[in-house]
Amino acid sequence: MVPVKILILGAQNTGKTALCVRFITKRFIGEYDHKKEVTYRCSRTVDQEAVDLEILDITCKESSAASLESSIRWADGFLLLYSITQRLTFMEVPRLKTLIDQTKQSLVVPAVLVANKADLEIGREVTTEEGERLAKELRCGFRELSVAEAVLSVEAAVFQLIRLVLDQQRPLPDRRSYMLTVRHALTRKLTRSKTMQW
Repeated sequence: MVPVKILILGAQNTGKTALCVRFITKRFIGEYDHKKEVTYRCSRTVDQEAVDLEILDITCKESSAASLESSIRWADGFLLLYSITQRLTFMEVPRLKTLIDQTKQSLVVPAVLVANKADLEIGREVTTEEGERLAKELRCGFRELSVAEAVLSVEAAVFQLIRLVLDQQRPLPDRRSYMLTVRHALTRKLTRSKTMQW
């Protein structure tokens, strides 16, 4: 079992708790009176790998800067949520990603930007293209979905993040043996090109 710890962040009313509950139980509950942090635990199999998953759902409004940084340090990967019907929630995302990058101090931080409430097209304030552009700028994956309507889309977003975390956790090939392999390949290529000359 590979342990993977995910932190879900976003402004209020973006559907963070609904997404967690939807992923864990497959049920959708529309309203939550959510006043404290909750950790959800479950096991899933991703690409034939058993994953022991912990998802931390915190209330950003109530969290102090120190406890938010502590939660960021704890996590391996991040789901950043905004609502397509509230531009302010979209504008909050870059601040959260900057905080994550500063706290983690890593070149690559596994993160997926999730645009929620895609079923409420009539109230849309943020276009899909804007979401994709922001994800590219912040070096995140991107998913636009409706937690209310599609459990498979929710699973796809979480699995995308798990894959990013697992990719980062895998050890890099031994640098020396990698360099030797490259050197041998180049030597063979050079030898072959010399023998082909007249």
